[in-house]
Amino acid sequence: MSHTNRFRMPVLALAAGALLATGVAAQPASAHGGPPLRTLAHRADVRIGTAVDMAALADDRTYRSTTAREFDSVTAENVMKWESVEPQRGVYDWKPADDLVRYARAHGQVVRGHTLVWHSQLPGWLTAGVADGSIGAAELRVILRKHITTEVKRYKGRIQQWDVVNEVFEEDGSLRNSIWLQQLGPSYIADAFRWAHAADPRAKLFLNDYNVEGVNPKSTAYYELAKRLRAEGVPVQGFGAQAHLAIQYGFPGDVSANLARFEALGMQTAFTEVDVRMILPVDEAKLATQASYFRRLLDACLGARSCKSFTVWGYTDRYSWVPGVFGGQGAATPMDEGYGRKPAYGALGEGLAAGR
Repeated sequence: MSHTNRFRMPVLALAAGALLATGVAAQPASAHGGPPLRTLAHRADVRIGTAVDMAALADDRTYRSTTAREFDSVTAENVMKWESVEPQRGVYDWKPADDLVRYARAHGQVVRGHTLVWHSQLPGWLTAGVADGSIGAAELRVILRKHITTEVKRYKGRIQQWDVVNEVFEEDGSLRNSIWLQQLGPSYIADAFRWAHAADPRAKLFLNDYNVEGVNPKSTAYYELAKRLRAEGVPVQGFGAQAHLAIQYGFPGDVSANLARFEALGMQTAFTEVDVRMILPVDEAKLATQASYFRRLLDACLGARSCKSFTVWGYTDRYSWVPGVFGGQGAATPMDEGYGRKPAYGALGEGLAAGR
């Protein structure tokens, strides 16, 4: 599976068209009784979350009400990323992130902060300054510390978990050759956790990446990193598996074993960005496979005492990032573009109802 930046993409009607063309249709939310996902999650002692598109939250009444009804945890899809909060050096735009935090508080939801250090979606002033040499390594370290400290302190006490460093390894387990590694060396990872912890000692601090759901060279690199950093007293407290899956690639192996080894280090675990895409058009068999993937991930979480949070990366195809990035693919979320519940939604509900 390849993975690209999770910026907001234009809404495409591919998934809806595929549903109509095949005669496969999800049931509207209004056609179902029973408790919402968040009620079932509470009984199962886990948070059920979603990434939130702030433009949709402002403009789409159904999106706004469904987000409140179904989820007790929210993650900013984009508005807490560095390019959003500091588009010009020293000039901050906190309003969208503040709006999400206020919305969460009003609806009894916790917030996952995403993300403090990443190689992507950096402000242009930062990348340009490094590229032209006007920002050297020593200054860059000061800038990074200020960014982390400023953002974490702003939301101190209001963020349950932070994705502190995001996507720092390649598939073979080598460190990603990012601007941070090039300029600061590998110590930036430990520094980021120390700075975030100093800014909010109560927030749980996570490593986060894709293609790390099962046991493989990449997830093993994270395990070895976490073990070493924790032995050095660095406050690395959580491991987040994004779980951007695709049914055509098969389900990852050894998911439970992977969670167990991080749990044995004394860490929390979480699924942080779950979606399961498919090659269009949609059909019943693909939807059934998708549902099984969601359920197997959820069951792995519920089977691990360390797994306290399960977050989908958007819950309706109306606002999914997938079709705009993966040509000919989509339908990756538990609800269709009309908020109809797919088998995946039912699988999540049944899994949560079964509990730990």
